[in-house]
This record gives sequence, C-alpha cells and structure tokens, in this order.
Amino acid sequence: MSHPDLTIHHLTESDHAAWDAFVFKCPDATFFHQAAWQGLMEDVFGHRTHFLYARRHGEVVAVLPLAEVQSRLFGHSLTSLPFCVYGGVVGEAAAVPLLEAEAERIALARGVQHLEYRNLVARHADWPRQELYVTFRKALDPDVEANLAAVPRKQRAMVRKGIKNGLVSHIDPDVERFFGLYADNVRRHGTPALPKRFFVSLQERFGEQCEVLTVTSPEGKTLSSVLSFYFRDEVLPYYAGDDLAARTLAANDFKYWALMQHACGRGARLFDYGRSKIGTGPYSFKKNWGFEPQPLSYEYRLYKRDAVPQNNPMNPKYRAFIAMWKRLPLPVANALGPYIVRNLG
Repeated sequence: MSHPDLTIHHLTESDHAAWDAFVFKCPDATFFHQAAWQGLMEDVFGHRTHFLYARRHGEVVAVLPLAEVQSRLFGHSLTSLPFCVYGGVVGEAAAVPLLEAEAERIALARGVQHLEYRNLVARHADWPRQELYVTFRKALDPDVEANLAAVPRKQRAMVRKGIKNGLVSHIDPDVERFFGLYADNVRRHGTPALPKRFFVSLQERFGEQCEVLTVTSPEGKTLSSVLSFYFRDEVLPYYAGDDLAARTLAANDFKYWALMQHACGRGARLFDYGRSKIGTGPYSFKKNWGFEPQPLSYEYRLYKRDAVPQNNPMNPKYRAFIAMWKRLPLPVANALGPYIVRNLG
C-alpha cells in the first residue's frame, strides 16, 4: 500500500530533539532507541551509522537506529544496535515496513553479510533467529519493603547478609571505581573490556539517565559496582563489576537490593535485569531473585552467511582465546581489549 504522506530520512544532529521526543512517548521504544547512541557508535567505536526515521506532515512517527560493524575477525554486519540488548524498528504500523525496506536497501548497497534486529518481540517469523538470549523484567512496588518481601527467601537471606556485614552503597560522580572493578571482572571471565572512554561518554551524553552505584565495606574498601540506565519509569542495571571479596560478603546481592531501593526513590516502577544467556550463572542469579525469563527475538536477514553468527563466549571455537585472555596482566588486557571488543557489539 502506498503512503505518499510518509517520508524516510537519515538522522542529523538537528533532528535529535524530534527523534527523542518521539522515542520517549512511543510505548515500544527503549533506552537504546535514543539519538545519543548515534554519536557513541561513531565517536567511540568508529562505526558508520544509519539512523532512519519516518515523518508524516513534519512529525516523527517511527525510528530505526542501525550501525554497521566491519571486521576481519567477525564479519560485516548491520545491526540495531551493537552493544545494546534491545533494538529494531518502533513506531506507526504504516511506517515500519518502509523503514525496514530502507534498511535492507542499505544492507545490500553496503554488501553486509547479515542484517540483525534485536527485538523484544518477534516481527519476522520466517527469518533465522538467535535463541541464546532472554531478558528479565519485573515491576517494582513503590513500597521498598514490599519489594524485599517479594524476593525469594534464599536470595533475601543473601541481601540480609550484606546488610548485616555493614555494606554501604554510594552514588558515584564518575566511572573511576566502577571501571576498575568492571575491567578486572571481565578479564577474569576471559573477555575483553570496553574502553573506559565509552563509559565516560555514556555519562556525558545521557546525564542523569546514566548512574553508577558502588558498594563498599564499612571501612571503605570498594567491593561491587553497577552502571545503570534510567528510561521513563524503568531502571536497567547494565554493566557491573565485583572484587573477589564481594561473594563472601554478599556485596553483589546487596548491590542490586540497594539499586532497587534507590531506583524506587527516583520513581522507577520497572526493574530490567537485562539480557543473559540461557543456562549461565547470571541467568540463574536473576531467576533466584524471582524474575522470570522472557525470550528475546533476535532476527537475522542473511545475505552472505549460511547461519546465524555465534560471536559469543559460549562458542567452543573461542575457548583457547578465553583461556589466554584470563592470563593476561590487567593493564595489557585493558590496552588490547578495545580493539577487539569494538567489533563484537
């Protein structure tokens, strides 16, 4: 069906306000649909972006943020959106196929191997999909004690252990303490760390929507930290790191409880525990909090591939690399990591 009143555009800086105004009022949009991700993709990672939007009579009615990753190691892709757990097109039904058609035109013109949409719900039943990931989202009660009562007994006991140990939570003004824990944590798991300037840029571009909460011992030792995103009435703990002593003191458990308390004070009414791979430790940890997994619909349009790419640590072909990375000195891992991880997304 023809829609002559709909026009397709590429996002420029002058359009950011109109784009974001639409995103904040669109019920299907997420934190990762905001215009600031365009600059992050380009300036921090050097990726070409194609942020598409539809207008009707001058008003934005649908958006589709895309970034192009071109790597000798991991291939050439067009994704909505690298480093983001949610993406894909959102907006008015009539505009959605027009934006997706433009995305496919760009994918073919750029010669990518695949086009990927990181949807919360399925859109293309006939496309290949990644079945590895789920998300965990649960409503928060305005009453903080009601949220604690809703936590299953065993997990609630861990929270109380952290409280008994005198742990203290702090809202940090910068990413310094967070990054030290995060970088060491991901190295211990055998994966490269994102560059520190990415986290600095997140705070600069998103302001109060990006916040660091850090847990310390009563003596001030840094134990655990989480960088969270706030979007409308949602809080998304997104990147985290822990000291080796955190487990013994229940600092990781205390951290998320402290975040729930703090987020309630900020008016958050939905706690988004984020994406996890099925069958992993983080998956089990989130279930222990009483959150139920919700499948994510990562859909692929394959052009020069026979199967969905598996660029993740669960792929057996990366076992040797992971084992090697765990042995690297932290300064070396932090220096090399950004050159590798920028191409993973």
